[in-house]
Amino acid sequence: MLTPLDIHNKEFKHSFRGYKEEEVDEFLDGVIKDYETLYRDNIELKETIERLNSKLEHYQHMENTLHSTLVIAQETAEEVKLNAKKETELIIKEAEISAQKMVEETMAKVRRMTGEYEELQKQSQVFRTRLRTLLQAQMEMLNNVDEDEH
Repeated sequence: MLTPLDIHNKEFKHSFRGYKEEEVDEFLDGVIKDYETLYRDNIELKETIERLNSKLEHYQHMENTLHSTLVIAQETAEEVKLNAKKETELIIKEAEISAQKMVEETMAKVRRMTGEYEELQKQSQVFRTRLRTLLQAQMEMLNNVDEDEH
């Protein structure tokens, strides 16, 4: 690439019917000045482009990281939700089993108590029957004693 110094140091051969050296030098000085400005601007623009590309890469990396984080967060949220649902179902199932067991135990207790009640009723009936029989026998004995005394 041609630099402003290359233009400044360029020497042209003299010829018999050549251009005026002063005009050429003045023109070249203007070209050098403009070229120097353009050259510096070009370097600055390249540095700016490089800096902006670096920032762009950084932001793209951040975007990728955020995207990955978001995906992981969504997956984690779904997993937590699924685990909570499974845990809820398990708790409900355990509660149903426990309730069923309690119902069965209560029903067995009711059956047992009903059986005991019926047994007590039978025993009470037998006791009353024996008592009645005993009382009747005692009454007959009393009646016989009264009749014997008369």
